[in-house]
Amino acid sequence: MGYRLWLLLAVAIAALDQASKAWAQAALRPYESVELLPVLSLTLGYNPGAAFSLLGDAGGWQRWLLAGIAAAVGVYLIYWLRRIGASQPWLALGLALILAGALGNLVDRLYLGYVVDFIHLHYAGFHWPIFNVADIAITLGAGLVIALLVFSKSATEH
Repeated sequence: MGYRLWLLLAVAIAALDQASKAWAQAALRPYESVELLPVLSLTLGYNPGAAFSLLGDAGGWQRWLLAGIAAAVGVYLIYWLRRIGASQPWLALGLALILAGALGNLVDRLYLGYVVDFIHLHYAGFHWPIFNVADIAITLGAGLVIALLVFSKSATEH
């Protein structure tokens, strides 16, 4: 699969992220939880900061810093995808997932000034920070890339 197909996958996942956020904003009230399972709720929230609301109360400048970082990472990921092409499909999948998440959250930052989150995991009083489809894509992609680096034969050869 050439790099254009990986880019298409990234754009499709980013579109799914945007569609899910639009649905969440239309169907949910801010910060009101709708329990789906004993460990999973839908809770609409807004994050002006980075992961775990880092810089969330920084006053607004973080919007542009985080958008710039996401854009720069996106450009680098496209470059990386182009270089590997079809030679390393698992690495390309991981990179495409990270790119998809970066694009999905970048759109929010540019148009809204914050990221829309709505997936809420919790158990026995422990609450994971609310997240979204883009965050899932980034996490899966980063996990895949890290696993490839750790377990790859070429990564351990010098």
